[in-house]
Amino acid sequence: MTIDSYSFGRIVVDGKSYDSDVILYKGTVYPNWWRMSGHLFQIDDIEKLLKKNPKKLLIGTGFSKMMKVDSEAKSYLKKASIEAIIESTSNAWKTFNFLSDKEDVMAAFHLTC
Repeated sequence: MTIDSYSFGRIVVDGKSYDSDVILYKGTVYPNWWRMSGHLFQIDDIEKLLKKNPKKLLIGTGFSKMMKVDSEAKSYLKKASIEAIIESTSNAWKTFNFLSDKEDVMAAFHLTC
């Protein structure tokens, strides 16, 4: 799986365009990802998918880094031995492309803000 491009509000994965937040893992795109509190990432927003036991979770916090990651989510990931990588989505999509062929990484991307 490769991210072809990212711009504010739009991501292209393997030639298919998405205009809502997405989660990527092991060749699958989970579109229309919503969080309980819009610009706050909480573990409840992704807990079901974390049962797939990724080694890393890459969190794209938006074009301008407006989405924040809850401290409890960071603690949960640490206790679960899941390495959290938190970057602006402007950078995170490139990090995903670099890591995805080499490592077990799940990515959650906020596409706007």
